[in-house]
Amino acid sequence: MNDLAKNLIVWLILAAILMSVFNSFSPKPEDNSIDYSTFVNEVRNDRVSEVVIADLTIYGERNDGSKFKSIRPNIQDPKLMDDLVNHNVKVAGKEREEPSLISKLFVAAFPILLILGIFVFFMRQMQGGGGGKGGPMSFGKSKAKLLTGDQINTTFADVAGVDEAKEDVAELVEFLSEPSKFQRLGGRIPKGVLMVGPPGTGKTLLAKAISGEAKVPFFSISGSDFVEMFVGVGASRVRDMFEQAKKQSPCIIFIDEIDAVGRHRGGGHGGGNDEREQTLNQLLVEMDGFEGNEGVIVIAATNRPDVLDKALLRPGRFDRQVYVSLPDIRGREQILKVHARKVPLEDSVDLSILARGTPGFSGADLANLVNEAALFSARGNRRVVTMEEFEKARDKIMMGAERRSMVMSEKEKINTAYHEAGHAIIGRLVPEHDPVHKVTIIPRGRALGVTQYLPEEDRYSMNRRQLFSQLCSLFGGRIAEELVGGFDGVTTGASNDIERATQMARNMVTKWGLNEKMGPILYGEDDSQAPGGGNTHYSEDTSREIDQEVKTILNDAYTKATNLLKEHRDVLDSMKDALMEYETIDADQVDDLMNRRQVRRPRDWDKKDSDNHSGGSSEDGVNSSSEDDSPIGGPVEDA
Repeated sequence: MNDLAKNLIVWLILAAILMSVFNSFSPKPEDNSIDYSTFVNEVRNDRVSEVVIADLTIYGERNDGSKFKSIRPNIQDPKLMDDLVNHNVKVAGKEREEPSLISKLFVAAFPILLILGIFVFFMRQMQGGGGGKGGPMSFGKSKAKLLTGDQINTTFADVAGVDEAKEDVAELVEFLSEPSKFQRLGGRIPKGVLMVGPPGTGKTLLAKAISGEAKVPFFSISGSDFVEMFVGVGASRVRDMFEQAKKQSPCIIFIDEIDAVGRHRGGGHGGGNDEREQTLNQLLVEMDGFEGNEGVIVIAATNRPDVLDKALLRPGRFDRQVYVSLPDIRGREQILKVHARKVPLEDSVDLSILARGTPGFSGADLANLVNEAALFSARGNRRVVTMEEFEKARDKIMMGAERRSMVMSEKEKINTAYHEAGHAIIGRLVPEHDPVHKVTIIPRGRALGVTQYLPEEDRYSMNRRQLFSQLCSLFGGRIAEELVGGFDGVTTGASNDIERATQMARNMVTKWGLNEKMGPILYGEDDSQAPGGGNTHYSEDTSREIDQEVKTILNDAYTKATNLLKEHRDVLDSMKDALMEYETIDADQVDDLMNRRQVRRPRDWDKKDSDNHSGGSSEDGVNSSSEDDSPIGGPVEDA
């Protein structure tokens, strides 16, 4: 409903209210009506001096000057005039009032005008109140949101961690600001830029920064906004969007999740004439057809470039693909600095350490990390955000919230402490393993305890020694349980460790070529080719050899980890005691234990009631345990 219709309704309601109030307070005329028989008697008794007859209504005046009115019955009374004349009553007539021609036409046309007005009102409502948006009749109108150059405050300074991507799109800003610089040399700016990358890496933010730097209008729309159930609607919206963009040229059109409309053609069930394909065809024509779109740059984002139609990716349409990858350690530190500008930080906060501890985090994840840390600080009534809040926020995002309400028995807490201590000790002893950062027996998510490792740098590939060390540390928890309680005392807590170790060893043999006997050969093309099921590309003898080599690798890792823990049994007991006392120990305390020194107290440690935690089980009835015991981000499954 537009403003005109709203104002009209409001004024009509006010007028009706004022009229009712006026009628209720206005003085009512004096009622001087008399019946017809009384009027005749007064005439015959010489009490009436004059009358005015207007059809059936008789207005009269008595001899004493009082006025009256009477309604004559709708019958013929020829004696009335005789009585009036015989009793000397002055008689006058009143001309019948006829309605004007305009009044007659208005009365006759009023129902038609009323129906027509209602029809026009509802049609305007269906068309979105005349604005062309929001109504069911506005199918063909573009749903793109327009932001002018003054409304966009995002610049390249707000985008961090994607330096290569920023360099690729920097010349777009220069072209939009000074197109003649390129045109006089015959250069042509790309008509379209496709941003590819995982979710949360800043593709939309980068597109906004381009518009903010160039100070040009910015049209934003999602790929799903084009597609409707009626064929042709999406194509109409594409046409309307480009028409609006041409009027605002130079400008930027940003299409998010373009894979919703840009998938390969030919897969529809309507012979190639379904709505999505019609929309894609129109988009292809608008981007590089007979009509030029000078000054209109289309930027699209997707994390599924493999499903896009080849015609969409050819030169002349999306000329350039910009890969916006997950940030590396330096990029994560820069992103944290950008998001931390609005947060008061304590001097001890080291963002480089946070960057090291968040491999695989996207820009959105890091923004969430800073926000969670600020929320933790606010709950604690602090004026600044400390490193402790950042640690809590990171642990919550990566491992889930603490479950301090769980009531664990003393026996189960001791077993969990031994299990996590086994992981930590083996992680410290084996070569080329990520350093131990934190060990805790506070339940998080489905895990009863967690051993966390902090990589010193981003790692994109792993050698056999590093993988073997990870296998050893994965078995550390189960081995610790076996050393303390014997084989019959081993719990189901190591189920996830065994699963991950087995998968890693199998990948070493079948995918990564890290087994001397099987050689650098790919056995099986995907993970769906499970042993004993599906089509395998090797014989039963080869399958048997693969299983044997996997078992050999796992047994070697298990044996090495067992020997290391036996040599450091005293450290295992000391670490268990420290975990029972403090519940969480950090890298410095682990160093004290490994060097057989007195364990230092945590700086901000406060003695907690150790009876507040209790055990639980997973959905299948077995105990959940350290699901996050591998290095942060999990083992590399595919090099």
